[in-house]
Parts: sequence; C-alpha cells; structure tokens
Amino acid sequence: MPVRIPKARGSEIATFGVAGVAGFAPFYMMMPGAEKRLADQTTKWAPRWEKNISHFAPPARIVAQRASPHIEKTVKKIDDRLPLEKVTTKISNQTQRNFDRLGEPLTRSKSS
Repeated sequence: MPVRIPKARGSEIATFGVAGVAGFAPFYMMMPGAEKRLADQTTKWAPRWEKNISHFAPPARIVAQRASPHIEKTVKKIDDRLPLEKVTTKISNQTQRNFDRLGEPLTRSKSS
C-alpha cells in the first residue's frame, strides 16, 4: 500500500510561496524592462501602502519605545559579561609571539 503524503497546511503553503517569490526575485529583476514594471507597480501601490501603514506606525513606535530600555539594559549586561578585552589581548599577544618565533617582528610597512 503506498504511503500517503499528508495535505499541506495553510502555513506551509504560505512559507513555500514566500520562498518561491524570494528565490525568483533576482531572476525577475534581470529580465528586460523589470525596472519599468517595478516603477509602475510602485506608483500604483505606494499611496495605498502609505495610507494603510499609518494605522500600524503609532502602535509600533510605542512598543519600540517601551522595549528599548530593556533591550539596552540586556545588551549592556551581556557586553559586561563577555571577556572581549581579554580575548583580543590574548589573540594579539599570541600573534605577536608567533611572528617573533618566526623571526619576523610584527611591524607596519610604511607606504612610500
């Protein structure tokens, strides 16, 4: 008895559709006249998008302002925990030692 493939859900169909559009967009842009077609579509749809985006912009701005301090605090906390200075100093010292061991001191060449 053959194995049946389950029916695709709506989210799977949408994901494959978006992947298809994203995958073939570069080829579409290489076709002759693509810039003119894109400009025509932008002229047609931009006013509608700008009108509709005005409904979402203020709430998004409020959410971003509310989340910003928490994100900055978290990034600073992570940054303080990471031993970045130690790591860069250690790598620099190891590089210098390797060059010294090879007999070639690490110096910057002067451009003439």
